[in-house]
Amino acid sequence: MTWTALFHPPDTLVVLGLALAIEAAAGYPDRLYRALGHPVTWIGWVIARLDRSLNTGSEARRRAAGIVGLLALLAVVGAVSIGATTLAAAAGHLPALILLGLVCASLPAQRSLHDHVGRVSSALRSEGLAGGRREVAMIVGRNPESLDEAGICRAAIESLSENFSDGIVAPAFWIGTGGLPGGALYKAINTADSMVGHRTPRHESFGWASARLDDLVNLPASRLSAGLIAAAALLHPGASAAGAYRAVRRDAGKHRSPNAGWPEAAMAGALGLRLAGPRMYGSEIVDDSWMGDGRAKAGPHDVERALALYRIACALLFGCVVLGASILKVIFP
Repeated sequence: MTWTALFHPPDTLVVLGLALAIEAAAGYPDRLYRALGHPVTWIGWVIARLDRSLNTGSEARRRAAGIVGLLALLAVVGAVSIGATTLAAAAGHLPALILLGLVCASLPAQRSLHDHVGRVSSALRSEGLAGGRREVAMIVGRNPESLDEAGICRAAIESLSENFSDGIVAPAFWIGTGGLPGGALYKAINTADSMVGHRTPRHESFGWASARLDDLVNLPASRLSAGLIAAAALLHPGASAAGAYRAVRRDAGKHRSPNAGWPEAAMAGALGLRLAGPRMYGSEIVDDSWMGDGRAKAGPHDVERALALYRIACALLFGCVVLGASILKVIFP
């Protein structure tokens, strides 16, 4: 078979379904990480090299260098992922789907996100504030010493909500539409944004292109994520789909990010909480709008409720992929 056949719409969704199932069951094994690293670490190495070699000179030069560096990164990742797809195609149709499913399983992070957020509530229950601050510092950039129990729990739920969008739904969307190259290119853009897309003296200009492109490619996933969280609320006792819808409609556009407000508002409305709002990163206070109009005093139980909604939303995502693949198989036999 030719590699172009693996961009056939039903096949990209089959690959995605396999990837989501494999990652949910096994995550990314530590032994594999120790032996080979991870696609994000490989991409991160390239970005770090580009940052060191290109990010110099005037602000105008840094911005131009950031654009050139991003294009170079995408060219490398695109070439490698298309090459991998071509090699897989040589194995035949079914083996190629399985091989690509295994490779694509490294791109979403359902299991690791669940585990990291779950450790926050567990540490709060067993070790108190010290344990909660230690664990939440692993998943958010804000100053953990400034957080009380409610702040720790809100931070964990916000991280869960935002990363559901850009760590799971977004790579799934781009794998589903573009196969392995689509997912790998998304991951490259997202990693570049996380490494250089900050408004700091060093990266304000150099990371401009990465930050803007990341905002663009996350637009579909942020909206889909809010919808999945609202749908999950229909299936979870004590959660409110109507509350999720109201919060998204009222608050999502007020967030400083064009995308993060959608899943955060949906989660806040579904659980009857207030998320985001003013918070501290290092010594800097970010005065952001509140998402949701519920209580701000969240506790470990609320983190566990959010994780339950998250599990349902991930299951709904998988169900949509299976249904979509089945429908497309009829349309594109």
